[in-house]
Amino acid sequence: MPHDPQRGELWFRFCFSLAGLALVVAAVIIRGIPQGPALFEVIGIAGLFFGGSAVWTGMKLFGKQAGDR
Repeated sequence: MPHDPQRGELWFRFCFSLAGLALVVAAVIIRGIPQGPALFEVIGIAGLFFGGSAVWTGMKLFGKQAGDR
């Protein structure tokens, strides 16, 4: 696609997502697993955002592109 992000931006997104996941994991390790709505907010939303972003960006960076045949 002509409007895909450039490779440098993808690397930034990938590193930022991995750093975010690491911070979420560190917060859970240090503070323990929260109970109640905080469990959904901290682990659910943050984990889905950073995890989904890392997976999407990783697929763009390391996946086979249509033009690479």
